[in-house]
Amino acid sequence: MSRRYLVWSLCYAAIGMGLGIYMAASHNHGQLVTHAHVLLVGFVLSLVYGIIHRLWLEAPRRAVAMTQFVLHQAAAAVLLVGLFLLYGGKAGEDTLAPLLGIGSIGVLLGMLLMLYMVLRPGTARSAEPGAPGRAAA
Repeated sequence: MSRRYLVWSLCYAAIGMGLGIYMAASHNHGQLVTHAHVLLVGFVLSLVYGIIHRLWLEAPRRAVAMTQFVLHQAAAAVLLVGLFLLYGGKAGEDTLAPLLGIGSIGVLLGMLLMLYMVLRPGTARSAEPGAPGRAAA
C-alpha cells in the first residue's frame, strides 16, 4: 500500500504544481483554494498515509486497507474536482455543495479508517528504534 500511496501522492503533487504554475503565468489566482487542497489533501495526506503504511502498519486487514485507500482517493478526487468547478466558475455553490460535502466526509472517513488501523491491536508496530517488532534500519 505504501507504494500506491507514494505514486498517487506524486501525481497530486504534479497536478498541484502545474495548477500553481498556470496561476502564476496567467496572473489569475482564482484556483488558489483548489491548488492548496490538491497539495494538502492529495499530495501531503496521501504521502503521510504511505509513510504510516511503511513505518507503522505491520499487518492491516487487506480489506480495510484497500477500502481506506480507495475511499481516500475517490473522496479526494470528488472534492478536488468540485473545488475546481466552483472556483473556476463552472457551477455554483448551490449545485456543488452536495458534491463537496460528499468529498469532505469521504476524506474524513478515510482518516478515521486510518486511525482505526493504527490503533487496532496487532496491526501497528512501534516506531521507537529498537522496539519489539521493529526491524533495525
